[in-house]
Amino acid sequence: MTAAGVVTIVDFNGSAARLAAAFNAQGLTCIRVQSNPEAKPPSPQAEQLVTDRIVHHGDFDATLKAVAAHEPIVVIAGGESGVELADQLSEALGLRTNGTALSYARRTKDAQIATVQAAGLATARQLSVSSAGELADWHRRLGGRIVVKPTRSARNDGVSFCDTPEASVAAYEKIRQSVNVYGLRNEGVVAQEYLSGTEYIVNTVSCDGTHRLTDMWEYSKITVNGIPDRINGMTSVPADDQVFDELRDYAFAVLDALGIGNGPVHLELMLTAAGPRIVEAGARMCGEDVAQFAALATGESQVDRTVQAYLQPEQFLAQSRQPYRLDHHAAMVFMASPVDGTLRSYPLLPLVHELRSYRDSAFKVKPGDLLHRTVDDSSEPLWVGLAHADRATLRQDFMTMIYLDGFGFYDLEPA
Repeated sequence: MTAAGVVTIVDFNGSAARLAAAFNAQGLTCIRVQSNPEAKPPSPQAEQLVTDRIVHHGDFDATLKAVAAHEPIVVIAGGESGVELADQLSEALGLRTNGTALSYARRTKDAQIATVQAAGLATARQLSVSSAGELADWHRRLGGRIVVKPTRSARNDGVSFCDTPEASVAAYEKIRQSVNVYGLRNEGVVAQEYLSGTEYIVNTVSCDGTHRLTDMWEYSKITVNGIPDRINGMTSVPADDQVFDELRDYAFAVLDALGIGNGPVHLELMLTAAGPRIVEAGARMCGEDVAQFAALATGESQVDRTVQAYLQPEQFLAQSRQPYRLDHHAAMVFMASPVDGTLRSYPLLPLVHELRSYRDSAFKVKPGDLLHRTVDDSSEPLWVGLAHADRATLRQDFMTMIYLDGFGFYDLEPA
């Protein structure tokens, strides 16, 4: 079934390009709104998916007028930085929306945790930091490791794991003096207790208050280059896994607490010994190319379910409680360079391509580029995607990838 009309996507990340392409395939035209003049533009390939670009300079009425001229039938956030403006525009235009009442909480980490806690759900203890001394005193009282991060960034930008009050203060000062991944100065800092357990991704799509879980993933973490808890991969979680129902129910309760009734959401949850706890939730699609591998595993993803929710809501609601099928098990491996220099080659790539579950890879650093030691997402050299009908085969290949990564995986030009 195809439709006609215009879709407005506020800010673009990699997954937003897939969403735009999916709307295009249904016969809709997409335009892009840039939430601030400093926002990083999408790739030239992604730019070809839209027919117009509107830059928001802070005057909402002017931006609303420019968007309204296109008579959109959908307004949706394409990235974390676009959440609040997408809420404003969709509400003002009378379209399917999450509204603006809880936009700030959906976008701001400390307000988000406080809102979820106020709804009666268990959360991590936290402090909205106003001074270095306050942070140091709070860390001493809490004890152990804590996490210090900006209140309004994305991914692992600016996140520090701190074992002493002195380390926490240093992280706080660094965040205050930095700009985030969107080119904006950090507005605030939050400190949270360190949650021990296994971390999961739960991706959902909602329509008129009804939620559907499209895919779930378990994170794998290592300590590398002095960074604890660096995410080095993720594997799909089938619906018959013993943790599935508990995480799904908690995730849906978080969506309700945050006033999310429409559109895609990417949740990160920690399953502790005392039960699930929210790490954070983004009212937009999951990043990287997770949707591609979700579709390989279950036959669906946030992309197609989001298009369905906005264009065929009756069908979405009718299928919302149907269990998703299991076609394959899937995984993504995020490689970590232990070296700096000019990359000459990836000498072990032929071994990667021979893995029975190998499906795809994406290179952020190519031969001839400068390679940095991996300390965050921005310095990740490449990722590799795996999928196989047999879970044991997938897990074996996943562990083989972890074994291959390291000093021998990167061939550098002589210094």
